[in-house]
Amino acid sequence: MAYKATKNPTTDLRERLFIPELLRGLAITTRHFLRNLFNPRDTNTQVVDRKGANLVSTVSYPEEKPLYPPGYRGLHRLVPREDGKPRCVACYMCATICPAQCIYIEAGEYETTDADSESRVIEKFPTQFVIDELRCIVCGLCVDACPKDAIRMDTGLHTPSEYNRSGFVWDIPKLLQGPPVSHPSDPWNKRGSSSPPPHQHKEAHTRIGEGLVPLKLPGGEPHKRTEVTDQPIPVTRFLKD
Repeated sequence: MAYKATKNPTTDLRERLFIPELLRGLAITTRHFLRNLFNPRDTNTQVVDRKGANLVSTVSYPEEKPLYPPGYRGLHRLVPREDGKPRCVACYMCATICPAQCIYIEAGEYETTDADSESRVIEKFPTQFVIDELRCIVCGLCVDACPKDAIRMDTGLHTPSEYNRSGFVWDIPKLLQGPPVSHPSDPWNKRGSSSPPPHQHKEAHTRIGEGLVPLKLPGGEPHKRTEVTDQPIPVTRFLKD
């Protein structure tokens, strides 16, 4: 029953006991409870697109998982080569750029007499590659800095719960997963060993000073190049009287 509140709530016993507002709140709670109890729940993971009388908008994870966007950054993974070894060459670029300092790497060297041709053309490999998922801030800078496409965050998975901190420290056996990746620019696709190629190496860029047109002065004389000499250069000193 509606009523008008007085200007001074301390003089109205009904407002001092909060009974009308308490009953109104219980009525709203009971109405929502009965409607959600006797109406089926829409299981659409997109909560805003759910239809029906049931107003429950909770996603029952992990039975129901929302759809992640294509650029979602999930758990890290080390990308394997075709032979199952990691593509990582232990260059430390990901560990250097990491703002949270959650990546630890120890490097080893492949032997030039390695039976695997893909390993003979690579100088280093990670003997230890550890990521502390508790310290990671999921910025993705390690993925951008890697020159060999050796680390990705495309797993689409959350960090699983653990009972101790050591469970969040992931090493190579946990990180090395997913389909192998190969690129045409990989060194093992271009040569069979780490020895210099028989042909003369040609740089992709031009060195400074090569192929430049000589400058000419306004009078038509060519520009004189400065030569480096070991002879002392005379210096004129200006002294004040």
